[in-house]
Amino acid sequence: MRFFLLSCMFLILACTNPATESGSSKLAPDAFAAMLKSNPDLPLIDVRTPEEFQSGHIAGARNWNINDGDLAIKAASLDKLKPVLVYCKVGGRSQKAADQLVKAGFVQVIDLKGGFDAWKASGMPVE
Repeated sequence: MRFFLLSCMFLILACTNPATESGSSKLAPDAFAAMLKSNPDLPLIDVRTPEEFQSGHIAGARNWNINDGDLAIKAASLDKLKPVLVYCKVGGRSQKAADQLVKAGFVQVIDLKGGFDAWKASGMPVE
């Protein structure tokens, strides 16, 4: 148990370090869930369509449909120095969103590896 907690803390510190080489990274569902649990105030952005969002989403997520083309405008309300968590259905749209956010100046964008489908397949809770 101690090793698991130390591993989670190391992962969290590595992912929240603004000095990381890349502005975005991918986390598997279990690590993504640990990040959310230990940092509940971090913005969690679901970039799927409103219909997809209504069919199920991660608790606390904001629905910012990447297809609307206004991600940068919506993201202007966030602190660029704090990590932002993003996800979509399987990872393509969230990677696009992560790239846009990094280009907009966000220092750390964390993408859910495998998207919402991987989250559900891992048995994680959904709303």
